[in-house]
Amino acid sequence: MNPRRQLTWVGLMFGLVLASAVGVVGTKHHSRKLFLEQERLREMKEQLEVDWWRLQLEQSTWAAHSRIEQVAHEKLNMRMLEPKEVVVIRP
Repeated sequence: MNPRRQLTWVGLMFGLVLASAVGVVGTKHHSRKLFLEQERLREMKEQLEVDWWRLQLEQSTWAAHSRIEQVAHEKLNMRMLEPKEVVVIRP
């Protein structure tokens, strides 16, 4: 093989190895960015789940029968009817 042709092949191989190395570095960098984004989203998901359960608990507290009765009595001046005050109307 002539030296000029051999030098061309070496140069070509060097270029391909260099391109491959740059591709590996770029892919690794992209992979790390995606991993960090995944972790950020996972943490956000966990925080949203905590908020969801807190809101569920808060809703059940506000909707509790005793709470509704207390608000009706204190703020609306409502009271429970005595059995003799109840009138049943039948069709």
